[in-house]
Amino acid sequence: MKRSVIALAALGASFLSTSAFAVSCAGFPVWNSPAAYGGGTQVQEAGKGYKANWWSQGHSPASYSGQWQEWTLLGACDGAVSSSPRSSVAPSSSAPSSVAPSSKSSSSIAPSSSSISGGNCSSPQYAAGTAYAAGQLVQNAGSEYRCTIAGWCGSTAGWAYAPGTGAHWQQAWELVKSCGAASSSVLSSVAPSSKSSSSVAPSSTSSASSTSSRSSSSVSGNNRVPGDAAALPKHALVGYWHNFDNGSGVIRLADVDASWDVIVIAFVDDAGNGSVDFRLDPALNKAQFIADVAAKRAQGKNIVLSYGGEKGTVTLNNSTNLANFVNSTAAIINEYGFDGVDIDLESGAGVMHGAPVISNMVSAIKQLNAMYPDLYVSMAPEHPYVQGGYVAYTGIWGAYLPMIDQLRNELDLLHVQLYNNGGLATPYAAQAYQAGTVDMMVASARMLIEGFPLANGTAGNFKGLRPDQVALGLPSGPRAAGSGQATTADINKAVDCLVKRTNCGSNTPLAAYADFRGVMTWSINWDVKDGRIFSVPVGNHLKALP
Repeated sequence: MKRSVIALAALGASFLSTSAFAVSCAGFPVWNSPAAYGGGTQVQEAGKGYKANWWSQGHSPASYSGQWQEWTLLGACDGAVSSSPRSSVAPSSSAPSSVAPSSKSSSSIAPSSSSISGGNCSSPQYAAGTAYAAGQLVQNAGSEYRCTIAGWCGSTAGWAYAPGTGAHWQQAWELVKSCGAASSSVLSSVAPSSKSSSSVAPSSTSSASSTSSRSSSSVSGNNRVPGDAAALPKHALVGYWHNFDNGSGVIRLADVDASWDVIVIAFVDDAGNGSVDFRLDPALNKAQFIADVAAKRAQGKNIVLSYGGEKGTVTLNNSTNLANFVNSTAAIINEYGFDGVDIDLESGAGVMHGAPVISNMVSAIKQLNAMYPDLYVSMAPEHPYVQGGYVAYTGIWGAYLPMIDQLRNELDLLHVQLYNNGGLATPYAAQAYQAGTVDMMVASARMLIEGFPLANGTAGNFKGLRPDQVALGLPSGPRAAGSGQATTADINKAVDCLVKRTNCGSNTPLAAYADFRGVMTWSINWDVKDGRIFSVPVGNHLKALP
């Protein structure tokens, strides 16, 4: 990790502008290493102001404010007032915020031109591909903007990041002021990203429904290009189709029935030096498989490529690995027509706190999302790597949480594996809930939606996701996993409890999460082998929900 962090910090430093910029740090708390800071939080350290780009803990802003890193340098704290309005709300290390960011946009609300002071602008005209530094000012389409994420500000993709007019400009820039009367018409004409959702997620104590993470206007059917995911139904059934015979048999994608809304293709192979490869089982025909993918996508299904698995690995130790990983993934997406990627890195992949695979995977997904603005992104970690952060926050315990938090804007669905790892310790009961029970399933989802304290409250808090970003992850039947099976009747009760607050056991969510997304299973192959004992009862129940 040190090599990649140092390289990125040096790269970010090389982009710094020689012109000074300053902010008033009044109200900015001094950065504190044990505290957890949410995205958008402002702090000061060593006489300079910083803003968190995403969740951060233990990473000094002065050391982690390079390109693609979690802090943005706002300027020197010399008492000067910043030319743009900034929140002075300090983070709380003891309670999560009830407002979560939009799923696909780092800035949830476009600023109104009426709230920005006007005036002539002397900053240079924006030009795509220019190496802009964080804090540097430019003007474009009648307004002035400040760069917040240097790597995206300097992108050659002007259609995406041109300030004020690009489809995703708010991920890279913030509006400073209008340069003249033309600004009001420019701002009102900026269309939201196709991946943008409601600007404010519901509070964990509110029953208000959240907007789907993928717009219903997303392209579907035969017009979809690779990396262009379809809108998900309100409640979705997700399954893993595996490209190998583990006793369940290898089946054609064409033989997967229509009950599955998302089909996750398991798995890519580690080809070395960061590159990944997808190799079909010899029993399958490549041209036929590609045609099957296209046919499923024409039906509105999302076909997603998964990294990892029980024995799978990826190599993401340095910048060379990272570049090869992104390029090889993009080549597979383009060749097969996949809609996105799934992160299913398990014990063999070395996911631990501080491991380079975490920061480099975050960077890889952000780069892929820039290449494919409608890319589908999901994760399927084992529960010690996620909810396990409640018990301890070191080693593997909670190791996925920084990755989840940094990718919450890109993440479509998180379905934690609730099997093969025993019971679940939660904030809601003195004893761990037994695997496969309604209480365990409900509690696991509550933690992801409502948030939970880390290391029994000694390491900050994880701020919850939107309900539509969360699904349960369970085995399809008795032969699909070594332990953790739940009856389909109990699975449906747990879903009812989360969606409607009915059929609950002893654990009841704070609100009825009407947009709770659904259920994932390992595996489609085993479900077919066992006579569809999972997909029929669970799939039918999901589709019958309001």
